[in-house]
Amino acid sequence: MEYVEVQRIAKRAMQRARAEIRPGMRLTGIRQLCEDEMRRLGANSFWYYGVGAFCFAGDETAVSVSGRQYHTSDRVIAADDVVTIDLSPQVGDTWGDFARTIVLEGGRVVENPADIARGEWKSGQLLEERLHAELLRFVTTDTTFHQLYAHMNAVIREAGFVNLDFLGNLGHSIVRSRDARVYIERGNHARLAEAGLFTFEPHIGLPGSAYGFKREDIYRFEAGRLAAL
Repeated sequence: MEYVEVQRIAKRAMQRARAEIRPGMRLTGIRQLCEDEMRRLGANSFWYYGVGAFCFAGDETAVSVSGRQYHTSDRVIAADDVVTIDLSPQVGDTWGDFARTIVLEGGRVVENPADIARGEWKSGQLLEERLHAELLRFVTTDTTFHQLYAHMNAVIREAGFVNLDFLGNLGHSIVRSRDARVYIERGNHARLAEAGLFTFEPHIGLPGSAYGFKREDIYRFEAGRLAAL
């Protein structure tokens, strides 16, 4: 199966989660919903330590943890809440990787970040959109992982936010073995174009805040220009 098709499984599962998430649901239930939906759509495994849906809510969203240590809490979604879902379907040896932070206000998902009432939540969601737009503007076939790391962390800092990732990276190559990944990190001077496919997944928050925000897509070059799957 092609990568774009596996990524479509993740996107459709996220759409299902957005449509069904509501106050009173538990994170464990959201994880089960997403994983069941990905299996229904054709995923036969989950490449990131066997977890198909990493789910966080409230002050958990600012915590960055390896899949080795991840445990889905039994937290209950509130009427006003921030929920991050990170999906990792696999079909054969082909991966998908897709994450979104979802904001609920007054018990309903706010679809357009510009409509979010709470200032911090709005600014975090809008900065995520801006970072992905800046990725498309900045990256060329000559851009290295290190250059992207340095540039995007500067943009994050200038916006008053911090990079929350526990390793400090902003994404990784899409390969067929978890241990073969290379990262958008300091000192990696390989060109992004050499990786074929890579994720961009900034995990950001305001300094000292209880809330974090994440948006992840897989990118590749098409006719010399970067595009999301």
